[in-house]
This record gives sequence, structure tokens and C-alpha cells, in this order.
Amino acid sequence: MQLQTITLKSTLLDHVPSPQSIFPQNPRLTTTVTLPIFPPFPIKSWRNSILHCNGTGVSAPSNSQNGTAHDWKLRSSGVKSIDVATLGNLCVDIVLNVPQLPPPSRDARKAYMDQLSASPPDKQYWEAGGNCNVAIAAARLGLDCVTIGHVGNEIYGRFLLDVLQDEGIGMVGMSEDTDGVDTSSASYETLLCWVLVDPSQRHGFCSRADFSKEPAFSWMNKLSAEVKTAIKHSKVLFCNGYGFDELSPALIISALEYAAQVGTSIFFDPGPRGKSLSSGTPEEQRALSYFLSTSDVLLLTSDEAESLTGLRNPITAGQELLRKGLRTKWVVVKMGPRGSILVTKSSISCAPAFKVLQLQWVVVLVGMWQPWSE
Repeated sequence: MQLQTITLKSTLLDHVPSPQSIFPQNPRLTTTVTLPIFPPFPIKSWRNSILHCNGTGVSAPSNSQNGTAHDWKLRSSGVKSIDVATLGNLCVDIVLNVPQLPPPSRDARKAYMDQLSASPPDKQYWEAGGNCNVAIAAARLGLDCVTIGHVGNEIYGRFLLDVLQDEGIGMVGMSEDTDGVDTSSASYETLLCWVLVDPSQRHGFCSRADFSKEPAFSWMNKLSAEVKTAIKHSKVLFCNGYGFDELSPALIISALEYAAQVGTSIFFDPGPRGKSLSSGTPEEQRALSYFLSTSDVLLLTSDEAESLTGLRNPITAGQELLRKGLRTKWVVVKMGPRGSILVTKSSISCAPAFKVLQLQWVVVLVGMWQPWSE
């Protein structure tokens, strides 16, 4: 088993804010954790069997095929000098302890967020969020990565660019088409996500994307030459559901179509947005359907897989997504402490969850990793 040391930055949330300030003393804690990196374990026989992930049984359907996880090769063509490119969802997470979470009404929440935004908190509360996390994790595993997206020319955008540069990650901006756009307006600023924690450790989230029917960067309407070059030279284009908060469905589909055209594999993690997209606007529904049919790899939690298929069993849900996918080769179903399951057309494999050091606020990343070849 190969061991890879990854440094994870986490914020302690054990301080209560003083009455004088909404921003608590909340320094970041850097913890070094050694995680095992290994390929999924093939299950030899599935007929009338039970799949055990970390001691938890999951019923395997009797019509699953025997086999091992051998079909790792994904489509690629031409020179692919970049391992992973991420599309959109570049944001700054600002993690704060607050006396109470935002009120439920839309107007009150908007006023609460505006109050927070009026005076930027100290940088010790800022974290690179969204797809930056995917790129950082991949870069720390030794992969060559770029992020494709938009950040503004303000303190938050410069912060993100500094973080990405420190991690050795390239940045390809999507800001070429700015004719008629007031680049000093809020619609051009880096997207912020306020991660709020009350004294009972309950979480709330606020972003300007929550208060607009249009994507945050709806002024973007085409892929630049630089973006197309980055996609063409990448082995994998990673996308997630939160990309719809920033980019229009039409622009996202154009990126997927170009990736398929130049032989770049598409990885898609719908996340919690998958459910809302499935009942969203006709444009969002079409884009989600396009993702599910053209992605080479789908990554979902068991709840997300159920919401998209109506099937509670994670294996049958994965097989249904494979059946409907025109290009889909792998479906990874993440089950938290029970590990994760890789479903392909020829095999079903299981990987246990990683043990993590539990703090008051813990983010657990559970998944499977295997290098792909050209």
C-alpha cells in the first residue's frame, strides 16, 4: 500500500465571538495526516452476496457481472500535458463563529450577508473553496492541475490566485468576453461563501448566488481561446453542480461538448445541487441530463444517487446511471464512514473510508483514486 502525506488546513471553531465584534478569534490549524492511497478492492463474485464496506453490509444485486476493476483507461487524444482541469466554482470560503445563524427569510438573510460583507474579516478566516479544493488535493498528490474560472481583481481574487500559485496550480481566466460589462460591479467580483457556525456548532451558508435567479457570472457567453486550449491539453475536466451558481447552462454545455470533441475525459460531481437542477429551469435540466449522459466518471453520495435514480441501493443506482450514460465508464458512490463503491460495466469494487483526526469541525473526503493512462 502506498502512503501519501497530505497537509490539511482546518479551522478550529471553539471560540465564541465577543460582543464588540462579529469576527471571533479563530486561527487556522494546520494538521499533517498520513492517508493511504490505493486502488479499489475488486470483489470476485456478486451473485446473492453482500458487499461489506468497512464492516457495513450493502446488498449486491444478483445480476451484477463478475470481474475485476481493470477498465481504468479513459478516452484521451493528442498531447495531454495537464492531468486535471477544474471548471468554475472558484470561491473564497469565509469561516466565522457567529452568535446566531442567519434568519430564515430571504430579505433578512440578504441583509445579514450585506452586513458581513461591509467590513472584510481578517484573512485568517479565509479559505480557498469550491473547486480549489479539488485542484489542491490533486496537486498535492503530484498531478499537474489548472483551474478554469473567474476571480475578480480585488482582495479576494488576489487571495485565491496567491493560494493557487503557492500550490503550483495554474489559473486560466474566463474573463475575455467583458465588452459592455462594468468590471467594477458586484457581478464581476470573486464569489464569496460565508460559512457561519453558531455556539451549538450548527452551520449556515450565505452567498450572493443565493439571491439571484441568474448565475453570478451570467455575462459570460463563450469559451475563450485560452480556455479551449486548457481543456484540449487536459486529461480530465472536473465539474461539479455548484458551477451552475456561476456559469450559464449553455456555457457549461459548450465546455462539455468541446471536451468530448478533443478527447478530454469528463468527471462530474453533482453534489447537493443535483436535486435542485433536476427540477430546475428547462436549461438546467437539459444541462444536468447532458452531464449524466456524457460524463466518463460520475461521483455522487448515496443520497444523491438515490435522488437522481429513485433507487435506494447504491449499487443498483450506480448501475442505472451507467446504463443511461452514453459515455459513462465509472460511477463512484460515496457513503461517508462506510467507504465508497466503484461501479463499472464489468465490476463492482469497494474502498474503505479513511480514518481522520476528529476536531469540532471536520470535513471528511472519502473516495477512490487511480491514475489513468493515455
